[in-house]
Amino acid sequence: MSLFVLMAGGTGGHLFPAMALAQELRRRGHNIHLMTDHRVTSYGADFPAREVHVVPSATPSISNPVKFVAACFKILWGTGVAWGKLGQVRPDAVIGFGGYPVFPPFLAASLSGIPGILHEQNAVMGRANRALARFARVVALSFAETRYADATKTEKVVTGNPVRDAVRAVAGTPYPGLKETDAIHLLVFGGSQGARAFADLVPPAIAALPQHLRQRLVVTQQCRADDLDRVAEAYRLAKVNVELAAFFGDLPERMARSHLVISRSGASTVAELCVVGRPAILIPLPGSIDADQKNNALFVDKAGGGWIAEQATLSPLSLGTRLTSLLSEPATLADAAAAAKSLGQPAAVERLASLAERLAGKKS
Repeated sequence: MSLFVLMAGGTGGHLFPAMALAQELRRRGHNIHLMTDHRVTSYGADFPAREVHVVPSATPSISNPVKFVAACFKILWGTGVAWGKLGQVRPDAVIGFGGYPVFPPFLAASLSGIPGILHEQNAVMGRANRALARFARVVALSFAETRYADATKTEKVVTGNPVRDAVRAVAGTPYPGLKETDAIHLLVFGGSQGARAFADLVPPAIAALPQHLRQRLVVTQQCRADDLDRVAEAYRLAKVNVELAAFFGDLPERMARSHLVISRSGASTVAELCVVGRPAILIPLPGSIDADQKNNALFVDKAGGGWIAEQATLSPLSLGTRLTSLLSEPATLADAAAAAKSLGQPAAVERLASLAERLAGKKS
């Protein structure tokens, strides 16, 4: 039995793959601790760790010298805090899942001589992981052709992106058939950085659909609490069957029931869609420096498992046109579902867990 400290930024994109690994390592009899930032209170309530350690961190801003210096001091402070906590916990190995909140504890682990794995979820290696790669024994990748991964000489292993048990549990659900009179299940979600944009785009796009499609639609949409009333009213006027909520605790099950998904293209979202095998219109989060979500979406689009749609050029009219076309062609949706499924890597968590066990066994 080994003790592992998992390190992840406190958002779903980083915490979900860390949670998947924690679940697998727990099944194998190992003990788990988590180091993260203060945002864990929103996403990590169910994280299977013996203890959660919140470590100070910050994201450096090169464009603002004052904030950059302040962030550097906070990272140094966090490194000291993490160094003390790691000395108490004494893990056999650490696994980092990216984001600047991983920087202080992963650096502290390296300074303490604790072996570590860095996992990169996206098709573009993040800046924090690029900076930390020199301190890792192994860099685990989700994509074989991850951009910037070759910039480091650290050993690289393609494991795939782990998905949670709740996702793997529905991975065998067949794509639902769609006859001419069947209800069409559309799932819309975008996380905290997508829900507002989708609240503006999706209801008017659906309202513009032909009546024979609108009356068959069953829409499930994640909305910010502030947007629930106006979105509900838009769907009421369009006479569309809809279920709205700020958060769905059973999202994997809803994904499995869907004929089509509209979502952001974060790494965990893409991995889950592919493991379950559901086609999606992927709308990357705009403004990212490294365009990581765009590259994730392009990977799926090129394989035929979904369709990328840039938010900057997307309108309710263009989205409605795309939806009309797709929802009128069940065979196209089914083919895309099969293509997405072919990209899925449900065994990613086992590969990463085995890699962690080997590293813990080689602890120097």
